[in-house]
Amino acid sequence: MAPLPAREVTAEAAPKDHRRGARGPGRSEMAGIGFAAPHALGLALFTLLPIGIALFMSLHDWPMIGSPSWTGFANYSSLLNDPTFRTALVNTFLFVVLYVPLNLVVSLGMAAWLSPKIRHRQIFRVIFFLPTVTPIVANAVVWRMLYQPGGAIDATARSFFGITMPDFLADPHWAMIAIVVMSVWQGFGYNMIVFSSALDSVPESQLEAASLDGANAWTVFWRIKLPLISPSLFFATTMTLITSFQVFIQPYIMTRGGPGDSTVTLVQFIYNQGFTFQKLGLASAAAWVLFVIILGVTAVQFLGQKKWVHYE
Repeated sequence: MAPLPAREVTAEAAPKDHRRGARGPGRSEMAGIGFAAPHALGLALFTLLPIGIALFMSLHDWPMIGSPSWTGFANYSSLLNDPTFRTALVNTFLFVVLYVPLNLVVSLGMAAWLSPKIRHRQIFRVIFFLPTVTPIVANAVVWRMLYQPGGAIDATARSFFGITMPDFLADPHWAMIAIVVMSVWQGFGYNMIVFSSALDSVPESQLEAASLDGANAWTVFWRIKLPLISPSLFFATTMTLITSFQVFIQPYIMTRGGPGDSTVTLVQFIYNQGFTFQKLGLASAAAWVLFVIILGVTAVQFLGQKKWVHYE
């Protein structure tokens, strides 16, 4: 029997290939779906679903006990007319404006100082990173004792300089600054590790070429090292901005939002409305305002990175 022409073999094989492709994803595709499913399920259950529920609750008068009632955008209107909410909004932005630059400057400066030429640099890294992994509640309690009259700061100033320090946490002019200082001490270690790793990865050839051209240490850092670590700087700036808008534990433990409302933040306002006054709808509306603010700031960060972040 003569063999079939090549064209007929191809014609018969084509439907089989088509049927094979119609059976669905293969074993490798199913494995990929299996690996991604737990993460996708966790994202849906613990992030997307709560966000949707919070939006739904923000459109209702939702007491802690009792039946909710539809109010539309009344909760958002109440927020705009609430002086405590406006104060919390201003305080949160004030904290962000003070904390983020200080955190980045201190962490970048410490990372630049902890160069490979420093002896026992790994020990210094561990020491500076310890506050980051220490429970923040414990840190806040310790710093509250340091700030109080007769505490370590006041006692040291009296012993060495003969002056009495103000009651930082009871003075509305000093309370937010005191919280920012404590927060920088608590959080700069993480960014320091990020910047230190980035600086260690700067090619030595470029540093040697700059030295041969007569560049001083400041020029090398500003013109060579800083552009090369700009992706790490962008990451640290974005993450620090996001976390700073969510500040809560420090003012809650150290001042309870006082004196007056001088250190009340948005997250503390949300907590008070939801769990103190049992207004879950109003708390959800404030949470959505915070979510939109963080989303907008992050979007601006990503849009602006093209001008100063270099991935090459």
